[in-house]
Amino acid sequence: MKRWSNVYNLEEEPSVANQFTTELRDKEIQINRLRFRNNLKRLGECMAFEISKSLNYFQTEVQTPLGLKKVWSIQDEIVLATVFRAGLPMYQGFLNFFDNADSAFVGAYRNEGSDNISIQTDYVVSPNLNNKVLIMIDPMLATGSSLADALDSLIGQSGTPERIIIASAVSAPEGIDFLLNKYTEISVYTAAVDEGLNESFYIVPGLGDAGDLSFGNK
Repeated sequence: MKRWSNVYNLEEEPSVANQFTTELRDKEIQINRLRFRNNLKRLGECMAFEISKSLNYFQTEVQTPLGLKKVWSIQDEIVLATVFRAGLPMYQGFLNFFDNADSAFVGAYRNEGSDNISIQTDYVVSPNLNNKVLIMIDPMLATGSSLADALDSLIGQSGTPERIIIASAVSAPEGIDFLLNKYTEISVYTAAVDEGLNESFYIVPGLGDAGDLSFGNK
């Protein structure tokens, strides 16, 4: 499998995150919509923990009932962003860990059977991104076009982040290559890198449509 220096693949090391990804793929377990959403949320929590190791920290003191203790606190200002609607459960997992983070949202849709992604810019809502860490959350990184359009919309409207992190449950090599070639300062965290895209630009073997599996068919 191809390796990238700034791509962090949770699949490469056994952990409970692998179990969540396995259940997300299993077509029998997918029938349970609540369980599917919960697995996306828990995978988001696992990924948030891994990403937290790469953030900047400062040392401070906390007063306990018995004295003072030196501790580490996150220095970076974080903005969690996701694309409606599939990203919402995984986004919630991140928010459970980074509960002081600001949030940004983008509305997007895919024209079926093509790689033409249209971003509804009237649905872009974001705080100021200048000098912040933007974590862009989307369960499926396929061609990378939708994420790139979402990022361009966010940056064009709200400023330039100090750092951009992509968080995805399942990724295709084509999408990773596209994003790494388009943006110089970016890192990708994913729970799995699959074989590639089929003629309809869906990830194979993938897991299906994360939005439909989470919230029902269109």
